[in-house]
Amino acid sequence: MPGFTDRHGHHDRGGDHRQRVNEQIRISPVRLIGVEGEQLGVVPTAQALDMAREKGLDLVEVAAQERPPVCKIMDYGKFKFLQKQKQKSNTKSHQPKLKEIRVRPKTGEHDIDTKINQARKFLEHKDKVLVYVLFKGRELQHIEEGRRIIDGILEKLQDLAKVERHPTMEGKRMTAMLAPR
Repeated sequence: MPGFTDRHGHHDRGGDHRQRVNEQIRISPVRLIGVEGEQLGVVPTAQALDMAREKGLDLVEVAAQERPPVCKIMDYGKFKFLQKQKQKSNTKSHQPKLKEIRVRPKTGEHDIDTKINQARKFLEHKDKVLVYVLFKGRELQHIEEGRRIIDGILEKLQDLAKVERHPTMEGKRMTAMLAPR
């Protein structure tokens, strides 16, 4: 039945990579597992479907390669939702990101302290931090001021970061890279 949609809006594409649900299960009989995980034995597919419907749930094929295939009575929508949540939390196991802290040669001490606290939070979350001093116009004549600021930042963060790339001039900005210890 091309174009068939089950009660959750899932289309039958006939692919084996997905679980078959309800009417998509064409093989009979099936080994049935109840809502609480109890074995209900081998039953005709039509009977298994009726049992699932009585409970207001779905019949979901969980092991298609078995003979007879194993099916379970469950709420398929909730099952898919939980699977997505699990997948999300696995991918969020945290790949370090690159965060940037930007200051100017004329940035005040208090503002620099605020930036350092921000960098601390990033490093505690195991993110790398790119610190850079941006020079504009005549500020380029005072590169040593930018160097003093960047060295001060690196010094205040040395307890929880290691310098991955020492300060270097790149065009109109001086950059340094910090990585969490």
